[in-house]
Amino acid sequence: MSAQRIRHIVLFNWKPDTPTDHAERTTAALAELRRKIPQIRSYHFGANLGVNPGTYDYGVTAEFDSIDDYFVYRDHPDHKIFIETYTAPFIDTRASIQFAVPDGS
Repeated sequence: MSAQRIRHIVLFNWKPDTPTDHAERTTAALAELRRKIPQIRSYHFGANLGVNPGTYDYGVTAEFDSIDDYFVYRDHPDHKIFIETYTAPFIDTRASIQFAVPDGS
């Protein structure tokens, strides 16, 4: 596969009964995940600031040096545990995209 950089973006809306501190716990877990998966080139995440209507509750962006590095992240056991613990039980809606990052950006 290509060595072109890849950006991964995920947006979540939580179910109405999700605990109020869930975003904080998710943020802490993602920070830990960053330390466990060296293929992550950059990682940014956080709760929606609420400045615009009709948006998602939480967002994640990650960048990888290649599609192969993204696959390592996607299939990593610690990432799968994160999904099982922090997202799957609480997600109402989810959107995701992966795209190539042009050189120089």
